[in-house]
Amino acid sequence: MKKTYTLVLCCFFIIIQAQTTPKATSGYKITYSKSSNGTLVSPQDPILVYTNPNETLVTSEKMNSGKAEFPYEQSLINRTTNKLFQITQLHKNQSVTTADSTTLAKQNFEFLAETKTILGYKCQKVKTIINSNTIELWYTNELKVSGAPTLLGQNIGLVLEMIRNGNFVVTATKIEKLKAVQPSLLLQNTTTKSQLLDGLTYKDLVWKSRFTTLPIFENEIINFSDASQSNDSILRFANGTIILKKVTFPIVSKSDLIFLDLIEQSNGDAYDRTGSVFLIPQDKKQSFLDGLEKGSQTLPIYENGNGKKYQGIVATSEYAPLIELMRFFTPFGIKQYNYIQLKDKVWHDKVPYRMDITDFKSALSGKTVYIGTFIGNYDKGGHKISMHVTIHPSESKLPQPNYCLPLFNTTNVMEMAGQEYATLFNHEKGLEVTFTLDKEFKNAKLRYITTGHGGWENGDEFVPKKNTILLNGKEVFSFIPWRQDCGAYRLFNPASGNFNDGLSSSDLSRSNWCPGTATQPVDIALGDLQAGTYTIQVIIPQGAPEGGSFSAWNVSGVLFGE
Repeated sequence: MKKTYTLVLCCFFIIIQAQTTPKATSGYKITYSKSSNGTLVSPQDPILVYTNPNETLVTSEKMNSGKAEFPYEQSLINRTTNKLFQITQLHKNQSVTTADSTTLAKQNFEFLAETKTILGYKCQKVKTIINSNTIELWYTNELKVSGAPTLLGQNIGLVLEMIRNGNFVVTATKIEKLKAVQPSLLLQNTTTKSQLLDGLTYKDLVWKSRFTTLPIFENEIINFSDASQSNDSILRFANGTIILKKVTFPIVSKSDLIFLDLIEQSNGDAYDRTGSVFLIPQDKKQSFLDGLEKGSQTLPIYENGNGKKYQGIVATSEYAPLIELMRFFTPFGIKQYNYIQLKDKVWHDKVPYRMDITDFKSALSGKTVYIGTFIGNYDKGGHKISMHVTIHPSESKLPQPNYCLPLFNTTNVMEMAGQEYATLFNHEKGLEVTFTLDKEFKNAKLRYITTGHGGWENGDEFVPKKNTILLNGKEVFSFIPWRQDCGAYRLFNPASGNFNDGLSSSDLSRSNWCPGTATQPVDIALGDLQAGTYTIQVIIPQGAPEGGSFSAWNVSGVLFGE
């Protein structure tokens, strides 16, 4: 039977007192400040250490006064048992605790002959290296107690200064003699009843408490089947190749960062497929949701003179195209085909994709939106995905856009419901979209994603092609989107075909994508755009059809500004 470590709602303080019942005795309160490169860290929350011969508490001025922001962690060392307790107050009414007897015992130091005086006490020096960081500690034995501003060096004496890599310093600024101090009681006054957890579970809960997680999809199937059905929370379209969910975002502060995470596994499909995570704008008269519900033919048509009609790919005065949050590509049959054995190959069983989507904050913060995922496939088993968004508090002062305007998206996410492939670049006009700004966009940039597809050896998937972007007829950016690192993802691709030349299909370089990766957006700086009407044009020398195969380019563009 698997041993369980969790004791539900056991009182952390009862555990300690049942072992040693430490009592108040004389001791010290030490205040520490932090500095970096010779400058005090701001804002400063001084570290406080309360210590006597029996116990040591590592806390801070704000934690001790009940003014710290959640979550916050305090540490208590019981010196009778040499056991370390770490307790984190997750929020006002919940805390978690872990305990162990090995962390302090495992610490090793090089004792050096150097000495110096800190606050009138003679200190000796030790050194250690942790995770490639050189740590120097100055400690004294003159006060007959042990303690430190961190967990490091708790048993060598009273640490009065810690120096990390020569530039980050924690140093004692005041030592106060106390007639009676009981660190465990001080801790009890600043925390609530707590669960006692194993160390790994504790660390995981504490880590996840530092940011907000919005679950979106959990083990959802994206396949091709007439039997695919919507339910109360997940909508399915295009024979199951599109899943959609309504998601409510909290208010996101100006400096916070937002990330999108997706996990994919094959549930039957052996091939590399185009995938897209998208947001449906609904601030205009018509939206892409209308096309999903009523058919792609109901979406606005774009024509450029090549004789074809492309549904819902460019912005109009009454319609906004899909906002693409992430373009990704499935590998060849990950997990489902891991039974295929090759010498010295151990296949991964899932592929992770992660994308910074902070730029889309203005389209997400405080709003309820439809977020969807598409994987183009014709397999009844298809693919299995899980997806979530995380919001991370940050003190970043980097400028972030306040405005978000979707302009174009040629990825035919309704491929299995009749939406035309993006073959429009076989005409010299390419893609052209005219839009109007009713306010100035400072530091405007176009977030551009592009991938080439189709054909075989001579198709645009395998042939480098120049992408050119023009603003009001003037070229503002051009590049050749090309990935040459696809072979690095071989272990994601168990079902990839192997050729006589010793290469696998997944090794081959491609037009800005590899099986098992997400395509990185390109930010194209456009400067300050005044209110007015503009035209953006995308030109790509698309290859001609070969027999029954043809080339196409999936491109998406969103305009950002401050």
